[in-house]
Amino acid sequence: MTSTDTHDETQDSGPSGYAAARLRLLTEEARSGPPRRAALARLTDDWLTGLFAAGAEQLRGASLIAVGGYGRGELSPRSDLDLLLLHDGSDPKAVAALADRLWYPVWDLGIALDHSVRTLAEARRTAGEDLKVQLGLLDARHIAGDLGLTAALRTAVLADWRNQAPKRLPELQELCAERAERQGELQYLLEPDLKEARGGLRDATALRAVAASWLADAPREGLADARRRLLDVRDALHLTTGRATDRLALQEQDQVAAALGLLDADTLLRQVYEAARGIAYAGDVTWREVGRVLRSRAVRPRRRAMIGGGKQNAERSPLAEGVVEQDGEAVLARAARPERDPVLPLRAAAAAAQAGLPLSLHAVRRLAATVRPLPTPWPAEAREQLVTLLGAGRPTVDVWEALEAEGLITRLLPDWERVRCRPQRNAVHIWTVDRHLIETAVRASALTRRVHRPDLLLVAALLHDIGKGWPGDHSVAGETIVRDMAARIGFDRADAGILATLVRHHLLLVETATRRDLDDPATVRAVADTVGTQGTLELLHALTEADALATGPAAWSAWRASLVADLVTRVSAVLAGDPLEEPEAAAPTAEQERLALEAVATGGPVLSLRARTEPPAGSTTGQADTPQPTGEPEPLGVELLIAVPDQAGVLPAVAGVLALHRLTVRTAELRTLELPEGVEGSVLLLDWRVAAEYGSLPQAARLRADLVRALDGTLDIAGRLAERDAAHPRRRGVVPPPARVTVAPAASRLATVIEVRAQDAPGLLFRIGQALEDVAVCLRSAHASTLGANAVDAFYVTTLEGAPLPGEEAVSVARKLEETLRA
Repeated sequence: MTSTDTHDETQDSGPSGYAAARLRLLTEEARSGPPRRAALARLTDDWLTGLFAAGAEQLRGASLIAVGGYGRGELSPRSDLDLLLLHDGSDPKAVAALADRLWYPVWDLGIALDHSVRTLAEARRTAGEDLKVQLGLLDARHIAGDLGLTAALRTAVLADWRNQAPKRLPELQELCAERAERQGELQYLLEPDLKEARGGLRDATALRAVAASWLADAPREGLADARRRLLDVRDALHLTTGRATDRLALQEQDQVAAALGLLDADTLLRQVYEAARGIAYAGDVTWREVGRVLRSRAVRPRRRAMIGGGKQNAERSPLAEGVVEQDGEAVLARAARPERDPVLPLRAAAAAAQAGLPLSLHAVRRLAATVRPLPTPWPAEAREQLVTLLGAGRPTVDVWEALEAEGLITRLLPDWERVRCRPQRNAVHIWTVDRHLIETAVRASALTRRVHRPDLLLVAALLHDIGKGWPGDHSVAGETIVRDMAARIGFDRADAGILATLVRHHLLLVETATRRDLDDPATVRAVADTVGTQGTLELLHALTEADALATGPAAWSAWRASLVADLVTRVSAVLAGDPLEEPEAAAPTAEQERLALEAVATGGPVLSLRARTEPPAGSTTGQADTPQPTGEPEPLGVELLIAVPDQAGVLPAVAGVLALHRLTVRTAELRTLELPEGVEGSVLLLDWRVAAEYGSLPQAARLRADLVRALDGTLDIAGRLAERDAAHPRRRGVVPPPARVTVAPAASRLATVIEVRAQDAPGLLFRIGQALEDVAVCLRSAHASTLGANAVDAFYVTTLEGAPLPGEEAVSVARKLEETLRA
């Protein structure tokens, strides 16, 4: 459809003609992106022009103006129409009638409308009072009516904006910061708001406003393309959902990707993240420049003249060879020659990060344009500068992003390209893969005093997930990649081997500590054999902590830290030569014996609840961005001790009662207790650690009463849990993958270890316990671990005679348990 055809149809047919033409335009497969947005704006202009002409036949001194996104000619399928009816104030009644002739047809078509009716003076006054109004008017575009009136508005608004820029730009920066705090960073969110999140379309508009002030300008390279990409995604989102939404929800990402001709949702998110990263980085550079200009203007002219007799050259302080500080940034020295100094990018980055300074845009671009590649292997200075950069802590993030924005990181580390902007569809992770790696290095920088080789710790932190860019197990792929990368970076064969081991087994300690029986000698021996040396164990311990802290709040806690520390202590003893012995039945404590005797005497369960604490996590190791330790103990949960006469169904009964009381199980151990001589009977002791999902803990008496009922069959746990779920159904979301149950080979000589990976849900442990009862196996111990929405639990089971299950029987038990959980 040509512009002339559109104009004729909308003029002849009115709203219905416009609606039909609009529908055809939006369903044309041949036209999308900027051409479609511009065509939709022209189509709408023509329709509104006809409405204006029909309603303003006798009216002079009025004009219809598009503002905001419509003013820029960027109409997405479900965009609002932002309109201003500007008039000279000579005939208010006629203007009001015209407004009705304009607004009602828009509403009748169901199109969202943001409208105002103002005189020139009113528009300027409102803009002066409301920053958002002023930003919209910066994109004012004439549609119909008095062109001179529109031109007067544009001239006045731009003049006001430029005159008031020193006051209004800080307001705009604060507005952007507040929005980022509310909406998060677009480049990391799994369900981002394309418009409001940091690095989104509103930030791109803000950068246009800064440029219009003439006070500072944004880096232009790539900015228009980033905006276009986000707008294209929003168009596809509008057409896919049929709604005016800017939030890219998980359930709609595959359809949006298909509409854009992309491979899958991950490819879509990666493109969104890349665009957002470009806009966010341009914003950082621009706001730094705004601050520099405003600080410079704040110096009195007379003082400037006295200091320098005119224009004052900024002071330059040396930071490193070829790198100086100027105006609060790290810049290249005048004598620097990037074309002759291939180490300069790393040296400049390390110097900037160590000084807590941003690396200037001009410096990064000059380095990207002229520097020669590093030789292979890298010279020692390059490797040392990389380690220095990684060890700078929090400032490393901004400096790394500056290098990455100009492609320098992938030139230094080509394998980085596969993890750059790669999303992680896991609720535990709060960052993309590449940002998680940098965040891990930041966390590791606070732990370097704990290890003898901080350089290996920092490089392992940077590269531990590098295999996520490849198919298969990322730890296995990463081991191969890191061995090659370490050689290229200049590490010798022994150090490269240590780095490869750290990457291959970076999950070993936390997975073993939370999913295995640490009293089983096979558990400790397996870790010792894998790690090999005390030095590697020391590095792996620090890497485990840094990795977990960088993953997100759900990945690390005082409880997990205590379990890992316990495992490390045991493994260290083995590596030091201490013999491992088969565990003997632990003598009961006084409290355990008291509970056991009471259980025998009463013939029913008895229990106690006791808070467990450890010293604060920060008392022995420093952590980046964490408060100093206060000396207060940190809670590890509540220890629940239960003694009950030996009988069937104890595990599901206890797990079910805890689920009814909304208690989360962190660890669970069961064993038969040795009773004092002369006391008849057999008592099961359950030593569990629990925590309240929310609210306070229930009273021990209530737990015991419900447990008695659960054991005698009068408490219908399954029915009660079903009723609760029906009364408070969980919101529908992405369908989780099905549960998976496996037998861990050679994990223990004392029992068969069955691992369960499933979506965490109330009553999950109850269902598992019930299924284990149904297949008639004995549970020696259980180790429950929850990572975000995922439960990863390990169960040590034996035959009724106390021996590990035969191979076929173990596989059969795992298969039946999996079928139960998938039902």
